[in-house]
Amino acid sequence: MFISTIADRGATPALVKTLAYNEARLRMIAENVANIHTPGYRSKQLDVRGFQSSLRQALDARGSDAGKPLKIDVGREVSTGRDGYLKVEPGEKPVDNVLHHDGTSLSIEREMADLAETGMAHNLSMALLRERFDGLRKAIRGTI
Repeated sequence: MFISTIADRGATPALVKTLAYNEARLRMIAENVANIHTPGYRSKQLDVRGFQSSLRQALDARGSDAGKPLKIDVGREVSTGRDGYLKVEPGEKPVDNVLHHDGTSLSIEREMADLAETGMAHNLSMALLRERFDGLRKAIRGTI
């Protein structure tokens, strides 16, 4: 109980939710790239700005009360389940006036840019969370 109370304070819950979101987004991008030659495949998307906005609203609503859960809701794509875990369901990406001859709407260049952006965000979140846990570990051991 004591450790979970400490771990649920500050930026930790937001970092955990961000990691879960980025993991789901990386999985979605991999699925899009894997289906590049599948006729009629419509690429999927997750709204990054919507997630970031909802995360900000959830943090503001939670305030400094660690007992209050961090609930994120981005329409049909992202929500917080009863268990507190992030549930992510990518939506279909709207066609940007480009539909290839085989009926696909995938742009490999866009997917690679999204992959790089999401990978960097994931690595940053992981580094910040690792640093936070290292600080807790040092505090528990009594080392500096």
